[in-house]
Amino acid sequence: MADDATLTDVLERNRADERQRALRALLLNPLMDARHPAFVLVRRHQTELRDWLAANTGWQLQVESEFARLHKRPADFGDPTRPATTGSGAQRAPFHRRRYALLCLALANLERGDNQVTLGRLGEALIQEAADPALEAAGLDFGLEGRDERRDLVATVRLLLELGVLSRVAGNEDDFVRRGRDGDVLYDIHRRVLAALLVTLRGPSLVVLDGDPGDFEARLRAIVEPFVPDNHEARNRALRQDLTARLLDDPVVYWDDLDDAARQYLAGQRGAITRRIQEATGLVAEVRAEGIAMVDPQQSLTDRQIPSEGTEGHATLLIAAYLAGLGEVPVTLEHLAERIAEWRESYRGYWRRNALEPGAERPLARQAVEQLRGLRLIRIDDQGRVSARPALARFAVDEPRTPEGAQAELVPGEADA
Repeated sequence: MADDATLTDVLERNRADERQRALRALLLNPLMDARHPAFVLVRRHQTELRDWLAANTGWQLQVESEFARLHKRPADFGDPTRPATTGSGAQRAPFHRRRYALLCLALANLERGDNQVTLGRLGEALIQEAADPALEAAGLDFGLEGRDERRDLVATVRLLLELGVLSRVAGNEDDFVRRGRDGDVLYDIHRRVLAALLVTLRGPSLVVLDGDPGDFEARLRAIVEPFVPDNHEARNRALRQDLTARLLDDPVVYWDDLDDAARQYLAGQRGAITRRIQEATGLVAEVRAEGIAMVDPQQSLTDRQIPSEGTEGHATLLIAAYLAGLGEVPVTLEHLAERIAEWRESYRGYWRRNALEPGAERPLARQAVEQLRGLRLIRIDDQGRVSARPALARFAVDEPRTPEGAQAELVPGEADA
């Protein structure tokens, strides 16, 4: 009997470990292709995962034979720090307004099209779509004559390739950027993935607003906000789900960012909520006077990390320590660029060559600020000035200290280390 009990415990621990790995993978890859290493675990434990997510976050989990889709919804739909991006590493570029417009038009066109499409044919279709008077009045101007326009189309398609909506059959997008239709590319369209891409609780075309029909914020809230019955139990459930989702999805949850009802609920239920998250994901709660962060001991459940490797990572860490030392004193982006220009002389032996050129400090400062902003470690005011948020204090650097009575010795070169 004892051996049977031990075996049962081991099997249950293995199942719990598999569920944790599956949930972590879903949080990092909300649209997971069947080729993902964790997909088999998601399928194996889909019932338990679906129940946990529905009860604790209000998110739905869709599992198909070819993909899994976690229908996550951000807590703040006005958060500008999580743009769509394409590329890799330091070259990963965020989408701008035209690319977002092209993405929406491309999805609509692919939904109506055949099972295959070429890049050139998709581009021609988008030109016709962009000629809509309403879109032209909104400032959308698109063609395929210039390389910049073709780059925007290629960036849109590459995002769809990453998401699994398209798969490349023949050709190369770089040839299309250089040569236009002479370098065309053929794709297969995966309709099941395409249909699962949009995360809303109701179709945008079904939303009718009493006020201004062009009120984008109101329309966005109408398609994503769940209905909450007007009773105590339902309101508490909604608060629990919203707070759990925030703690899973946001790097830091500050008390000041919550309304009174959420603050009071989290103050009373903090232990239960963070314990459930830790059991399900392995994240550990770091509770501070200013808020809560769920810290990952494995350092893998994030798409933004500090410190990180390379020149950009080093510059970001230097700026983080500098801003932490200033406290809440705001500084301009230009001031941070000047600081990077000063540090460049000290670290020129470690930074890549093009980062040492005059003018390179500005994009380095801008990228560092965006990285820190995305981690909710800094704020940017209406005048574009940057200041530290409380959690940035962990990057403050103290003056070097020696044991009492000992004399510090300066090793040659140590000051530049």
